[in-house]
Amino acid sequence: MARRSRRRRSPEMQQFMNDVMRNEGYQVNPQQEVKHEVAKTLGVPLKPEGNGNLTTEQAGKVGGAIGGSMVREMIRMAQESLSKP
Repeated sequence: MARRSRRRRSPEMQQFMNDVMRNEGYQVNPQQEVKHEVAKTLGVPLKPEGNGNLTTEQAGKVGGAIGGSMVREMIRMAQESLSKP
């Protein structure tokens, strides 16, 4: 199976992610990727150089925590913009 190429996030998207996760109570600084802080908090041994040793459950915990928070915030923003005249 071929690996996906890694795309860089725009600075705006990275800032959005950092802001959302900060609101969720994670200590995220601008130089740190959100996923590493979430993984550390959840006790998942995520490393910057490769994570082929993670179980599906471990990877899902990290992705779920980030994705769920992002979706909730995007829905809130969309509802807010729809309610404006």
